[in-house]
Amino acid sequence: MKLWVVLGMALLWVELQNGSCQQIKRRKDVRANRIHPGGKRVKVRKLKEVAEKGQSLLTQVLDRGRFLRLGQSTSLTPGRNMELRCKGNSIGWSYPPYLDTYNDSRLSIMQSDKYSQLILTAPSAADTGPYSCWVIVCDGTECERDHDRSYVSYIYFTDKDNLFVPSAFHFEIAYLRPDRPAVVPCRVTNPQAVVSLHREVPPEEITANGTQMTYDPSKGFVLQNPSPEQQGVFYCKAVTKGTPQISTKYQLLYVEVPSGAPLVSLEVSPESVTGGDNVNVTCTVLGEPEGDVSFTWSYPGQDHRPVHIHTSLRLVHRGMSHTTRVSQSVLTVEDLETIDFGNYICKAKNQHGETSVMTNILSK
Repeated sequence: MKLWVVLGMALLWVELQNGSCQQIKRRKDVRANRIHPGGKRVKVRKLKEVAEKGQSLLTQVLDRGRFLRLGQSTSLTPGRNMELRCKGNSIGWSYPPYLDTYNDSRLSIMQSDKYSQLILTAPSAADTGPYSCWVIVCDGTECERDHDRSYVSYIYFTDKDNLFVPSAFHFEIAYLRPDRPAVVPCRVTNPQAVVSLHREVPPEEITANGTQMTYDPSKGFVLQNPSPEQQGVFYCKAVTKGTPQISTKYQLLYVEVPSGAPLVSLEVSPESVTGGDNVNVTCTVLGEPEGDVSFTWSYPGQDHRPVHIHTSLRLVHRGMSHTTRVSQSVLTVEDLETIDFGNYICKAKNQHGETSVMTNILSK
């Protein structure tokens, strides 16, 4: 008898639970499908969906007033004008640098109260690259980029006749350093193209293994741990559906120069001078091949005596085919006078810092 009583109470408890759950579910359904005045059914929007819609402010303007929110990469047809918009009343833009280098009149940027507009007319394969915009935040007269509201899309202008992004040079130099990855920059205009890397002498294909060497269509071949054995002349080959195409050639040079402030030396020629002689003071800097160096001179007869200053640079191979850039500035003083004797100071500056050296010229 007791067993039947227990079973009956258990069944009653289950029925009560089911009824309460169904009642809660019905209440949720009513809230999600409320009938507003006018007979229109309105569904409550999820917060997640609203957040996703605001992920990017960078859009492409299509025909008939339609807009396309751009993702990480986009493929467009060359020849058709491109119009991009970025929401905000103060917007900064970035685009392939050569458009600035050649002061290209095809590019225009306009700012309105609600958005900024970038227009590129008659784009070609050469315009392939990253396009980005960001909100500029100002505090008084000081303005800075808002990195939390920056948006970028890599745009491919797919051209079957130009699978590689055209280069202004028929032969380019890529530097290999032991402390950082190196890039063979054979970028493509079609991300679906199959690309391979080839050495010219001896002729061979270098296989990308996904670890030591990878391929990124927006960068080229990335060599993770460059070594002297990877030097030489290389080219890339791309294939889609038609005939394979060959890129420009790349000379890979191995570099072993520490990154830092310039390494400077100062030399006087001739070493022994007297009044009436001519003298050359040579300031020499060894550095990275593509590292620009600027020189500044201080000398006894400054602003009173005429001098000649000649600056030059050259690439030098130093053992095991390591490549170094030698930058020089030569200060020449003719017909030395008493005012010309004293301390000569050369200051060399690069992106990492500056170094000053001094030598003293005395009359014998």
